[in-house]
This record gives sequence, structure tokens and C-alpha cells, in this order.
Amino acid sequence: MVQKKISAGVIVLLLSALPVLGQLRPGDPAAVGMSRAGLDRVTGLLDSEVHLRGVDAASILVARHGTIVLHKGFGHLSSETGSPPVEADSVYVVGSITKTVTATALMILVERGKVSLNEPVSTYLPEFTGGDRNKVRVINLLTHTSGLPDQLPENNQLRQAHAPLSEFLKHTYSTPLLFTPGTAYSYQSMGILLAATIIEKLSGMSIQDFERQEIFEPLGMMHTSLGTGKFRLADTVQVQVGTETDMQAFRDWGPNSTYWRDLGNPWGALHTTTADLAILLQTLLNGGTNGRKRLLGPMTVEAMLSNQNAHLNAPWGLGWRLGNSPGMNLGDLLSPRAFGHNGSPGTMEWADPETQVICVVLTSRPLVVDNGLFLRLVSNAVVASIEK
Repeated sequence: MVQKKISAGVIVLLLSALPVLGQLRPGDPAAVGMSRAGLDRVTGLLDSEVHLRGVDAASILVARHGTIVLHKGFGHLSSETGSPPVEADSVYVVGSITKTVTATALMILVERGKVSLNEPVSTYLPEFTGGDRNKVRVINLLTHTSGLPDQLPENNQLRQAHAPLSEFLKHTYSTPLLFTPGTAYSYQSMGILLAATIIEKLSGMSIQDFERQEIFEPLGMMHTSLGTGKFRLADTVQVQVGTETDMQAFRDWGPNSTYWRDLGNPWGALHTTTADLAILLQTLLNGGTNGRKRLLGPMTVEAMLSNQNAHLNAPWGLGWRLGNSPGMNLGDLLSPRAFGHNGSPGTMEWADPETQVICVVLTSRPLVVDNGLFLRLVSNAVVASIEK
């Protein structure tokens, strides 16, 4: 056998091409046990949905063991004639995926000794008092067990009036609770608003600035902001609408309005890309580090991704949906340890510690159209692409 001597320079070059912990790089699917044919089927599903079934835009990223095996965009930013094509990393408003970032921000303050999850919310927000509100603990805000409603009864009126977030907060302080805190599960966005308010009060920063300085910049999520940030609304994917009436509402106070996009609500206004969301998912798979920056400690990550609602038979992590959480699931083939979230504009993200696979699918078609069925079908096809 002829042995060839490899120079030190070549070794350095080869090592530099390997995935760095937490940093995602393109690579060969076969090298990480993924089927190219299976991933082609995933691509076919997205391509067909865009060209045949009325989805204006879609982007997907699939990775395993830090290697990106599929990263592609489909369609156009909007349904308007001449709209630019969608890229693999076009910017979307991702709806309730935003909640996972707000929860992660709060856990940073938990680690720093600024807040306790088991303390009443009123300790940090004295205005949140009266009745059973004194029984709402910080942890209830992240596990959807606070008794607060998903949206305020006055939600539409506030949005139509272009109310600031302070008005939403004021109503959250007084809106009736649906049940005694901690005794039931009910998905709630207003609890996330309170979590963000705690972050602002304890950090002395806006939630937008805190997330930018403590999460996005350290992790290299350079195309992410709460609110439109540096992005022009016209350069982002537009959420699809049905009737002309809906279109007017979407443009005036709905998900395509400058008001709603710029409001920076902490439960639904994150603007981001498939790659940036994958960075955060990979960081959590790594136990809280991306190789350059430790975002959270491993015990914190374990708590975030563990079932906090075992007593209610409603599995949920700290801000993160789990593989067997109630409601709209992330796919039929994920393990119970999988974690992620979906968003009403037609978005989904997940990572599964059992397989080390990450999947981010962002589309322009609201979940309400098919109750998220298409995204779950894509998720199943991604899992089916795992060969070993």
C-alpha cells in the first residue's frame, strides 16, 4: 500500500472544514446518516405546495450533527406581480416561535440570580395583583398554566387603534383569569407579555435590546430582530390573506401592517430566517453553547427542555413545546424529547436530541388554513430521511 504524507497545512485546512460545535455548515447528507432521496421528497413536497396549492413562499433548513443537508427557498415574497423570489434565508415574521426566544431571555436572568421561577409574578410586577393573580408564579408564564387568556378580549380593538404594548399590558393586569393558576393548562400569549415585562424591569433594557445584545449578537443571529428592526417590511415575506376585507385588516393592523410588525410584541413579532433559528436550536442541542459563546448552562437547558407540567398531563418545557405537548404537534415521528414551536403565520421549528436533527420550515400560509397539516407532513418526511 502506498502511503502519502499529508502536510501540516493540509491537516489544518481539513480540520477547518469540519463542523465547529454549534456552528452549522453545509455537507453531504450521507456523511450524517441522511438520505438524499428522502430529502428530495421533502423538497418535492414544498415545491408542489408552492406551485400547485397556493403557498406564496416557503423556506426550509434541515441539519444533523451540525451539518446542513437541505437549505432552500421557494416562491416569492408576496403574491404581487414582480415580487422578488424567496431565498433559503429570506426574513419571515414567525409568530409564536417568538415565545421561545422570550423564554430563553428570561432564563438568562434566572441564571444571573435576578429572578426566581417559583416566585409570584407580583414580586416583580406589583401592579399584577388582586384575586388569584397573587398565585401566578413566574414559571406559570412559561408553561401556559397561569390562567391568563391567549389573547385579550380587547385584542382586535387595541390593534385597530394601533395601541402601544403598554395598553396591552394594562389590560393584562386586569383581565379575568380563566382558572386557578397552576391547576390547568391553557395556551396563553399574555403570560409571555408579562415575562417580557419582567425582563425589561430587571435588566433596565427594552426586550428588543436585551434579546439583541444577549442572544442574537453573541450567537451570530445577524438576521433576527424583535420587530422589523433593520429590515424593510417590503423585503420580508408577507403573510397570505384570503378576502379583500382580510387584506385591508392585514395591512392596517394585522400581520402585514407596519404597526404590528414594528410593535415588537414578545409573543409573536420575531423577524428571522431559517438559519438563525437553526443556530439557537443547535445551541440548545449542545447544552447551551455554540462553541464561541455559552448562552446558558447545561442544567438550565435541561430544565427548559423537560416536562414541567407532569402533574397536569400536559407536557411543556419552559417556553418550549415538546414532542408530545398538547395542541398542534410538530410531527408524528418525533421523540417525546423533541422540542420546538410553531407560529400562526405558517411556521415551525424543532430539534430532536434523540436523532440530533434540526428542522425549520417557514411559510407564508397561516396555520389556520389547514391547522398546520402541511408542516407536519414535511416534518414526517424529514424524519423519514434519517437512515441511521
